[in-house]
Amino acid sequence: MNITVREYNNQDLSSITAIWNEVVEEGVAFPQEESLTAQTGAEFFAQQSHCGVAEDTDTGNVLGLYILHPNNVGRCGHISNASYAVASEARGQHIGELLVRDSIAQAHRLGFRILQFNAVVKTNAGARHLYEKIGFKQLGVIPGGFRMKDGRYEDICPYYIEV
Repeated sequence: MNITVREYNNQDLSSITAIWNEVVEEGVAFPQEESLTAQTGAEFFAQQSHCGVAEDTDTGNVLGLYILHPNNVGRCGHISNASYAVASEARGQHIGELLVRDSIAQAHRLGFRILQFNAVVKTNAGARHLYEKIGFKQLGVIPGGFRMKDGRYEDICPYYIEV
């Protein structure tokens, strides 16, 4: 398997919408509760500052994606935010790391100074370990900041890195 991260194109929309919806449906990492349709997915991904996909160049299969956009406006517009999704059958193959590292490079290229994650669920140990390995710093803990799919509330941990 040869994985390349590249900018998404319209041919990727079906794959990335399905991967995004899979993570939304799991209900343990993304705050969204509504799945994307073909139309809302096309609009959503087009609105991002950058959307990258991880593609297996041997098969042409898209295995993951990220979105990158401003975290705020105006005087805080230099801070970016990103979200990552890897297809369940492709997890554990370091695709997330490729996506995160590419998003840092793209954030820098786009003129952002910081990449900040507002709501990393505390129980998402794999993501937290990856972010810390790359050099992200945890800002604290927000008690009960995320409502899990089963209705429990879990702490969230904001992270940032200078890009």
